[in-house]
Amino acid sequence: MVKLRIVWIIAPMFAKPALALLFTAFAAIAQEAASPAAKQTEKNAFEFMEGDRVVLIGNTVIEREQRYATLEPRLALALGETKVTVRNLAWSADTVFGHARSYFGPPEEGLQRLSSHLDLLKPTVVVLCYGSEMAFEGLSGLPDFLTGYRNLLELIRKQAPGVRLVIVSPPPVETLAPPLPDLGYANKNLSSFRDALRKFAGSQNTFFIDLFERMGGVPKTGVSSKPLTENGIHYTAEGYAKLSSKLVEGLGLTAPAVATAELDTIRREVLAKDELFFNRWRPQNETYLFGFRKHEQGQNAKEIPMFDLLIDKADGNIQAAKASLLASKKQL
Repeated sequence: MVKLRIVWIIAPMFAKPALALLFTAFAAIAQEAASPAAKQTEKNAFEFMEGDRVVLIGNTVIEREQRYATLEPRLALALGETKVTVRNLAWSADTVFGHARSYFGPPEEGLQRLSSHLDLLKPTVVVLCYGSEMAFEGLSGLPDFLTGYRNLLELIRKQAPGVRLVIVSPPPVETLAPPLPDLGYANKNLSSFRDALRKFAGSQNTFFIDLFERMGGVPKTGVSSKPLTENGIHYTAEGYAKLSSKLVEGLGLTAPAVATAELDTIRREVLAKDELFFNRWRPQNETYLFGFRKHEQGQNAKEIPMFDLLIDKADGNIQAAKASLLASKKQL
């Protein structure tokens, strides 16, 4: 709070107009200094740096983005001349405890696997989106969830010292026509969960993006008139285009106005890179390469790191496509 001490030395004939001017001036200064918006201006944008290694971690909503490659092109354009790399480590149905990525073992095994991938990538920025299950399970498990999330953040910070973290709230679900169920209750749960997640993110000194509200928040009662999901939960290509745009906006960035068709060149390069990277970190027949059957085909494991050069080249292709598009926009 700003405290002002004012000493008045004003001739009587000028007292009223001068007082009015002074009150107006000091009121404006006090309001600007005390305004939460003024204080938070610098925090409303996440700061990316040249060469940042961005890693996406989460469950289905993040993993399925690889099908459409809608996020990285928009992020790349919004960053302009700043170059970053993006790697998607999300795993469908995963939780903060590492359930899905644990394969045949306990959740701890999944977190160990994540640790090894973080050690490989050495991220400088990690974007996390967890908690979609709260829509259907309710908030009774919230304390355990937040404990698990806190432990996950500690693991990431241990594996990548100095990493900057972004926590994203899950987007809303949709009610579609029968026989699909009414998911109004699920969005109410997600709304309450978002509120708790915002407080948690603040306590953990992370950047927070309210993707739930940016994607519409709690929708009106009834069937969605313009659905963005296939089944109320999984987003379509159009849904991911909107979701990615809102995520970039949530980072405090503004991408140049481009038509969807203009993004196609970058999208193709991102799709190619994402496929290469997926085969790098989640190769088929992993059990034969690294697991309990590696005595059969383990000799082929040496080929997996060979993807790295191809991925680096694909990153270069993405940057070249971005530069070409930005250059064409400058000429207009």
